[in-house]
Amino acid sequence: MTLVKFNNRTRNTAPYFNNVFDSLFSEALNKNLTINKIPGVNILESDVNYKIELAAPGLTKEDFQINLKKDTLSVWAEKQVSETEEKKDYTRKEFEYFSFARSFVLPESVDGDKITAEYINGILNITIGKKDDSQSAAKEIKVS
Repeated sequence: MTLVKFNNRTRNTAPYFNNVFDSLFSEALNKNLTINKIPGVNILESDVNYKIELAAPGLTKEDFQINLKKDTLSVWAEKQVSETEEKKDYTRKEFEYFSFARSFVLPESVDGDKITAEYINGILNITIGKKDDSQSAAKEIKVS
């Protein structure tokens, strides 16, 4: 075993061993804060509609904005927590701010008038109705 100097101190461990553990603990704590937090989505299709389940815990229904423009459904959410009580004795405090945006391109079989959304137990459920088959059925057009 060799002696290695660290910051004018002598240790009996290899430098690579210490660097691995130092980087593991410091980077693991910091990386969680910088991860782009886009919620997971489940998309279900039945004969009459599509259903989008978007996992977004900790929000309220007022935090969401849903918009349909042409064939694109966009979902935004933004939450900023601000406390009026000021605590000066904290060692570390992170600002609480959460936002995301997701867009979905909808197929032609979607009826834009049949879209509903509800937020239950941390999951945003968006139900998108399909057009009636009678509207999209093939028609024979006679030439006159």
